Amino acid sequence: MTAPTTSLDPTAPHPAIASIPTGLLIDGQWREAVGGRVFDVENPATGDVLAAVADASPADGDAALAAAVGAQTSWARTAPRHRSEILRRAYDLVMDRQQLLAEVMTLEMGKPLAEAMGEVAYAAEFLRWFSEEAVRVSGDHTTTGDGANRIIVTREPVGPCVLITPWNFPLAMGTRKIAPAVAAGCTMVLKPAPQTPLSSLALAAILQESGLPAGVLNVVNTTDASTVVERWMTSGTARKVSFTGSTGVGKILLRQAAETVMRSSMELGGNAPFVVCADADLDTAVDGAMAAKMRNMGEACTAANRMYVHRDLAAAFSDRLAARMAALTVGNGLDDDTEVGPLIDSAARAKVQRLVDDALARGATALTGGRLPDGPGYFYPPTVLADVAAESELMTTEVFGPVAPVIPFDDEDEVIDRANDTDWGLVGYLFTQDVDRAFDLSERLDVGMVGVNTGVVSNPAAPFGGVKQSGLGREGGRVGIDEFLEYKYLAVPRRRGR
Repeated sequence: MTAPTTSLDPTAPHPAIASIPTGLLIDGQWREAVGGRVFDVENPATGDVLAAVADASPADGDAALAAAVGAQTSWARTAPRHRSEILRRAYDLVMDRQQLLAEVMTLEMGKPLAEAMGEVAYAAEFLRWFSEEAVRVSGDHTTTGDGANRIIVTREPVGPCVLITPWNFPLAMGTRKIAPAVAAGCTMVLKPAPQTPLSSLALAAILQESGLPAGVLNVVNTTDASTVVERWMTSGTARKVSFTGSTGVGKILLRQAAETVMRSSMELGGNAPFVVCADADLDTAVDGAMAAKMRNMGEACTAANRMYVHRDLAAAFSDRLAARMAALTVGNGLDDDTEVGPLIDSAARAKVQRLVDDALARGATALTGGRLPDGPGYFYPPTVLADVAAESELMTTEVFGPVAPVIPFDDEDEVIDRANDTDWGLVGYLFTQDVDRAFDLSERLDVGMVGVNTGVVSNPAAPFGGVKQSGLGREGGRVGIDEFLEYKYLAVPRRRGR
């Protein structure tokens, strides 16, 4: 693919950055952090500093939560249509500013501009989807079995929410959490990833412009996340946490949530199997592998991590995939022809190289890539590894990079056992031309989502989430708003004789 043409000089200060507030959003006001603390946001393609943003202290975090708590009662009482219209205005503004938001995203996390444009549209769709769901929250009315009481069931906002978003999809993960919270009538404190705060700050400014009242959304950038977030979690006033990130951090948050019995949604790590059966269409399977592996340079929890290919197809699949991967252009995401941007930082790149080196040492063959490039930025070449040993570390570790290990298999029972032999269960991919086989194997994969003859499963209209250590709850779809609502039951005696 070819990224849209841009005349921007990636080494010069970008005009889009100047339009974004760099403070903390607390109770409707953009503020400096206590003591004027700031931290730098860097461009992973160049190492250049893009902006200095406010670095919140625990006191700033406390003020943000207090604002959310203070706004909760009045916000919960607003009309559903009012909340819906705010989200719809935000959708329109995000789409109007698609190019600007995409450029900001590319600058702060590296993905190619064409892909960033796609994420902006994806992110906006959550705003539109939940603007429609805001007016559809329903309850129930029935009677008890003995006819003595009316049962009236209502649904109410869960209360102030803690939202924590990752760096890999900085705009979409924000809207996927903020939009249902707004629709349900919940207030929020949002902590974006320190690598990518600018996308979140731009979104917050758009929501303000769309009419979101002061205190409903509070945004706290910080490099002291453990302290700030722990105080939110143990406050007793925050009633819900929604987190997207690593399983390790998710477990810490769940332990903290247990202290005050907070509602919890966790979208955690993945180790996605990609299964190509003997009857699969090879072109479809390779296309699916490119989509499932190379979205966001492989830095996605949905990325195909283990490619199990039937032995009859393994060699041809590996060769075709390697040719496709080798042909990709790696570079700065703002350059016209870039198809693969940099990884997020040096630690991420070092982890990828360590996993590749381990697989090679255990007998794998690099059909393309596998070596660190020279020059600035955190780039890593698209890599295909053939004949990867089951004992290789990348079989049990989420690689989070553009590395596709191919493992041959002979038997369907064997491959399902191997696919399920992991602590994670977010998504799996299955390629076959047999409808019965597709349903049978999909049911046997121990995951929350299955892509059948497709490498893309994410959609705002579908419930996103996993099983086992990949998380709790679902985001998106008709059930996405449920995570931000509580059921209330009213028992009302019926009058007799009427």
